[in-house]
Amino acid sequence: MKKLKQLKKWFYKILAKVTPGKTSTRGAAIALLVVSAILFTIAAITSVTKSKDPWFLLFFAVFVIIIVLSAYFFLWILKKYNRMPKILKLALLIAIPLLFVALAFEGIYVFFAFCIISLIGGVIALFTTNVFSSLSKVKKGIALLCLLVGIIGLISVINGLLPRGFDIKPVLNAAALHKSTVQKIEAPSPAARGDYTVKKITYGSGKDKHRPEFGEDVTLTTNAVNGVSFLDNWEGLSGWYREHFWGFDDKELPLNGYVWYPEGEGPFPLALIVHGNHLMSDFSDVGYEYLGELLASRGIITVSVDQNFLNGSWADITGGLDEENDARGWMLLEHLRVWHEWNKTEDHPFYHKIDTTSVALMGHSRGGEAVGHAAFMNTLPYYADDASIPLDYNFNIKSIVAIAPVDGQYQPGNAPNKLKDVSYLTIHGSQDGDVTSFAGSKQYERITFSDSTSHFKSAVYVQGANHGQFNTSWGENDTSDASTYFLNNKQLLSGEEQREIARVYISAFLETTLTDNMSYKPLFVDARTGADWLPETIYLSQYEDSSFTPLATYDEDFNVTTGTKDSTTIKSANVTVWREQEISLKWGEKGSRAGYVGWHYKDIEEGDPIPDSLVATYEYTFKPEPLDSTMALTFTLSESTENTNPKSSGKWKDNEDEDDLESENEDATENELEKEIENEDETDDENLEDDIPDAPIDFSIIISNSDGQKVTFCLSDFSALQREIEVRIWKSQFITDDSDSENIFQTFMFPFAEIQERNPDFDISSINHLVFLFDKTPEGVIIIDNLGFMKTL
Repeated sequence: MKKLKQLKKWFYKILAKVTPGKTSTRGAAIALLVVSAILFTIAAITSVTKSKDPWFLLFFAVFVIIIVLSAYFFLWILKKYNRMPKILKLALLIAIPLLFVALAFEGIYVFFAFCIISLIGGVIALFTTNVFSSLSKVKKGIALLCLLVGIIGLISVINGLLPRGFDIKPVLNAAALHKSTVQKIEAPSPAARGDYTVKKITYGSGKDKHRPEFGEDVTLTTNAVNGVSFLDNWEGLSGWYREHFWGFDDKELPLNGYVWYPEGEGPFPLALIVHGNHLMSDFSDVGYEYLGELLASRGIITVSVDQNFLNGSWADITGGLDEENDARGWMLLEHLRVWHEWNKTEDHPFYHKIDTTSVALMGHSRGGEAVGHAAFMNTLPYYADDASIPLDYNFNIKSIVAIAPVDGQYQPGNAPNKLKDVSYLTIHGSQDGDVTSFAGSKQYERITFSDSTSHFKSAVYVQGANHGQFNTSWGENDTSDASTYFLNNKQLLSGEEQREIARVYISAFLETTLTDNMSYKPLFVDARTGADWLPETIYLSQYEDSSFTPLATYDEDFNVTTGTKDSTTIKSANVTVWREQEISLKWGEKGSRAGYVGWHYKDIEEGDPIPDSLVATYEYTFKPEPLDSTMALTFTLSESTENTNPKSSGKWKDNEDEDDLESENEDATENELEKEIENEDETDDENLEDDIPDAPIDFSIIISNSDGQKVTFCLSDFSALQREIEVRIWKSQFITDDSDSENIFQTFMFPFAEIQERNPDFDISSINHLVFLFDKTPEGVIIIDNLGFMKTL
């Protein structure tokens, strides 16, 4: 007992030596308050400058007052139970919330900032108050060590935040490995300026408080519309400020738009584009002029629609507009109504200038979801959520473009919308820091074709593209205004490269769907056909058109042995993974099921031969379809990075024979020493191996017919399967060693005319068997969907 007391006394003695004194504590507290206030002020000034909204100053001032009052309140509650000095308690309660705002709510940065500021501030206080000279040698050493640690930490933080970003593990571009075999489109770039002279006008209320082009300088005046039935929460502080800023309420929503139109007789197709949610005072509609100029020069009237008054502001902190994307979609239909009226009005500048049979809607972010809702509501007689509101527009909307869209912000009748017989293009970037999941692929799955018109849908995923650079006024920062330095933008495409991608795809899509120029259609299956027009990066394209005849879409049931067609049966051999399930995205489910198939060959390295007895297969048997040389075999694939041999751990049990296990144990004893030696070399090379990209997945495909004839070819005859693209959007992910990836599908298409060249006697019309033979890559898991036949392009 005596020794225990002595040990306790010794412990407290040591603790007293290393415990910071009042001066250090006070210095740390003052430093926390001063530096966090400075960082918060910089963030506030940056936000006010960017937003051009002086009311932001009041918002930040009120925020500080609330934080200070809350700090005093909690301090009063905790003071009886907390032996911490009052100034430090106050500093913590005030500084930490301010640091969270200033440092983009990144907890790891807040932690480092707190530690570094406290260490440096505490030591500086010792020197400035002449206390340092009176400290013991131990405390002097500790103080100097704390100062050194603080300075090193500060330098590390600055060094980590100043660069645009850092390198990540490279990924091979699977499609680029086989690009020499791809026939390029023989046509001018769809991003090249057309032959028409472009004119620009505006239309709107004529009463806009902030923009003369919609105020006294407006070209054409339009009437306001009543949006009360489509908007919730236009009230409270948010509603008051919205009305104060704009000068109108939800009963007087203006129809404003920038118009770029070709000079000529016409009639011309009409395309509307609408922005998404952004600070309402930093006007978003001006950011699509690059598209307006291009499309108008190529003969398409293009309108950038103003919906800034439906966007967010600082006042939304108490609650703003909720699930308003139906309102955004409805307003697009109201814009179309005005254009149709102008087209019928004699003496109007646009009288008979518009081809009302060729209309397209384009949207970005929330606008990308809104265009889908507009197309959905366009064909309804009444509003889905309130049948007392008539719709019945029935405009001829042929095509939809969704740029980095959200999905599910609004759901009609609390269910996802479904579109039929409309062409659809969605584009998304891997570096999107706002909509971090490919939400447009969900709407892609909910589009079906039923008539004889040549509709198609395409989903394009672009490595290195972000959210904001599709709009020239949004730029590199996909989040709040103070967050630019925290984003990892090293892997980001330049703004001009990203907008060139938008020009190429959107122009090609509208020419295909609105003007029936079919020369660009192959681009939507394979970006390599337009490689001369596009910046070099990885493009993953999913494509389906109205000619598609499915064999297996995996949505019909939970039986892994059956396909979509009643006659289709599925079986496998030697696989380690076999199931069907809903496809998961980073955020939510895709809304479609797919087949998951994996294989794993033990102790077989890349390039080594795989014994026939071990080769895994996945096979389809079906009744012959009426096929000919104008058709193609098609399916979509994605890699799954899950365990290729799940039965080796977890809930699964190893199914190997006992003899095999005994043999493995004997081999393990004999090879133990060899493995130890190999492990030493592997450890030395581990960092180098981490930087070596994985080879794309490849395998053989065998097609058979009822006559027993076979044709064998490789997946890589089109392209090997792209490995998942890992990204790090935030610099903090390099600290946590955390990467993001997602199952992105690629369409593979094998024309029967090319297959028949391998065996001219092969009868296409009697094909009844298809085998995936996993004989090229030692292990992998693929996700397969939408297997069937389609017309070649």
